[in-house]
Amino acid sequence: MESPFYLLISLKTPGSYEPFGEFDLGHDRELAYALFDSLDGNPEIDDLCHFHVDLIETVDTLPEKIRSKCCRLDELGVNAERVALEIFRQKNLRGET
Repeated sequence: MESPFYLLISLKTPGSYEPFGEFDLGHDRELAYALFDSLDGNPEIDDLCHFHVDLIETVDTLPEKIRSKCCRLDELGVNAERVALEIFRQKNLRGET
């Protein structure tokens, strides 16, 4: 069985980035990577970045960050909609065309 994947959403605070949400993506590596690649944002993380979206894989019960994207609030909204739609599709429309 493959490792579970999830997206971790973090908000910039004066001292660091604080996680405030996550989306469970299941165990399919190909789907998790494809969904992350479809998200809006910039892989370059800088001091002006207000939100992080991190692709996390759980390896031997420990979280391992695979990739990150920096995004603005409007991009975060689009990304949340995209993720929710994909998770709905995966959970409800398997085998459907």
